[in-house]
Amino acid sequence: MKHLLLTIVFFSFAGTQAQELFTLPKSEQSHVSSFENMNGVKGNGGKTNSGAKGNAFENLKAGESKTLLDVQTPGIIQRIWVTISDRSFLMLRSLRLRMYWDGETKPAVDVPFGDFFCAPLGRPVAFQSALFSNPEGRSFNCYIPMPFKKGARVVLTNEGTKDLRQLYYDIDFVTGVAPAAGALYFHAHWNREIRGSMDKDFELMPKVEGKGRFLGVNVGVNVDSSYGNTWWGEGEVKMYMDGDGAHPSFNGTGTEDYIGTGWGEGVFMHQYQGCTVADAKKNQYAFYRFHVPDQIFFYHDFKATLQKMGGGDDGEVKQLQEKGVALRPVSVIIAQGFAPLLDTPIAMGEASFPKGWVNFYRVDDYSATAYFYLDRPSSNLSELSPLNERIK
Repeated sequence: MKHLLLTIVFFSFAGTQAQELFTLPKSEQSHVSSFENMNGVKGNGGKTNSGAKGNAFENLKAGESKTLLDVQTPGIIQRIWVTISDRSFLMLRSLRLRMYWDGETKPAVDVPFGDFFCAPLGRPVAFQSALFSNPEGRSFNCYIPMPFKKGARVVLTNEGTKDLRQLYYDIDFVTGVAPAAGALYFHAHWNREIRGSMDKDFELMPKVEGKGRFLGVNVGVNVDSSYGNTWWGEGEVKMYMDGDGAHPSFNGTGTEDYIGTGWGEGVFMHQYQGCTVADAKKNQYAFYRFHVPDQIFFYHDFKATLQKMGGGDDGEVKQLQEKGVALRPVSVIIAQGFAPLLDTPIAMGEASFPKGWVNFYRVDDYSATAYFYLDRPSSNLSELSPLNERIK
């Protein structure tokens, strides 16, 4: 009779591999960095208050920065957990999270704290995915592996005007293992566009140069109420890679389609795709898509965009247009398929304008955090936007 080996299978970022829980590596050392033992130094934890919980948290005053990890050795961050006493929109957008690899002065991760942990609207909710979780809406977890070859530094800064009374954290990492020569560095970039041009797609991830892997994105939308009850999410996700010009290699079919649902968007949380907020009353939506089993690699450059497009019945769209609401019809869904209004222009006031569902360019407030791996510890992307633009 054959013996069966019990394993836990997980998706690595190079493919699928099995993790044997009973295998002991030769030289890896496990560490947890927290305020009770900064950098997880061997035999150095619990020195305050005679070891009886004397420094579980610290405050983070307005304008202050705290280093959460600073090590000079090869290793891999395996998990990050944080909880804070103030989880308001202002605090989540005012806290600036930066991560530096291998002594670089430019961070690879430079994003608002809440947005990094998939709370793009400053509305943390309970959810679980393959890469992030918030067990009860009160804590923030990240399980993305982050290798470094020489060292790692993680810094949290309070750029707001209000002190944060309690900050708890731990960063789980291993040393004694050198990442493979071709191991990629983890990066994250945040972008927001409050009122942009209808003719230019929102950049989920601006063009990055180098070799790497697009890991995914979380998005927050504040829907403009001037568009009434029309649907905001008809925009297609497009990905331009390795020299693509005007036309992308990846072209989706709609916003909710990109996260694996359809015909609108309600709350659901799956391992690699989900919608954490779908609030029609407050006109707010938050959703994520992680490309783990469906890997997206690039070898020269990469950019991901989302069209700012909605849809509605032709009568309602015509009324909005007559009121002067900013919109531009692009197509109509009819029995035979699509009537392309940009290829064959027809004004909505004309008698020949087709009846049906009208897709139209519009303007809403978008923000997005893109996650990716790159073959270098810093990128050509810009630093985080100033606080006034983040909280506007």
